[in-house]
Amino acid sequence: MKAATARCYGSPDIIRVEDIAKPVPEADQILIKVHAASVNPLDWRTLRGSPYLLRLGRGMGAPTPEEARLGADFAGTVEAVGANVTKFKPGDAVFGGGGGTLAQYIVKRETGAVVAKPENVTFEQAASVNVGAMTALQALRDHGAVQPGQKVLINGASGGVGTFAVQIAKLLGAEVTAVCSTKNIELVRSLGADHIIDYTQADFAAADARYDVIVDNVANRSLSDLRRVLQPNGRLVIVGGAHGNWIGPFALPLKALILSPFVDQKMGMMIAQSTQADMQYLADLMAAGKLKPVIDRTYPLSEVAESLRYLETGRARGKVVVTVE
Repeated sequence: MKAATARCYGSPDIIRVEDIAKPVPEADQILIKVHAASVNPLDWRTLRGSPYLLRLGRGMGAPTPEEARLGADFAGTVEAVGANVTKFKPGDAVFGGGGGTLAQYIVKRETGAVVAKPENVTFEQAASVNVGAMTALQALRDHGAVQPGQKVLINGASGGVGTFAVQIAKLLGAEVTAVCSTKNIELVRSLGADHIIDYTQADFAAADARYDVIVDNVANRSLSDLRRVLQPNGRLVIVGGAHGNWIGPFALPLKALILSPFVDQKMGMMIAQSTQADMQYLADLMAAGKLKPVIDRTYPLSEVAESLRYLETGRARGKVVVTVE
């Protein structure tokens, strides 16, 4: 089968779509024929091994990656199931998250982050959910503890996490202020934002408004700026990290971590954990028409390197999807 691989760290130029062995499901696994996957900042950070400290973490490796395959989101059709699988059968349309999803086939454990795809959702839309929507959901519900009537600011509202965050914050009953550029105003308004701040025209950190929860997807403001517009007992959830190979991506989260114990404001970085329960929750929202993925561009698997180049520019509106034949 074909799969996108990177056997060393570097730019998208090192990615190869090569033939590897087709996986065989174990007793508790399902074999999925992938129809679509999506790319995330996680992929280009993994590809570049940046920041460098990540290479010491699980699943990374130094001086070369432990895992050559790329991708974390998928949607496809079950082709075969293991002997002990009861929840899925061949022919089922499914979506979820896992490793090495930029490939023609993957295997997933029956109890993993995989659920049935709603009929009213395309494979491309379903493939965009795992990292983006899961991060938005857990940032707002779990780390932000958003309650009805609270004021929520989404910094970076037009990106892969932001477009989901605007919708989910509204579903949680929040009054949502979205920060984006001029070209994305109509997009975030269509997602339900109550207020929009065009960062090319105004500075949200210089305004008088105060927010109960801030979800920062871009990490382009100082901690003092963010704290100034956060309520005295508010919550700051840092999702995105700044560019940089060394301390840059960790600078804002580290400052928040150090300061948080000494102030009433709760501040910190979060990384989503994909679960079957939350995947089902997101599937139910999409089935009910309450959550809609936003897709900017699609690329074939043969052009996965180009999809990551585009994503790394930071100009993507919503998700960038890779279709798999």
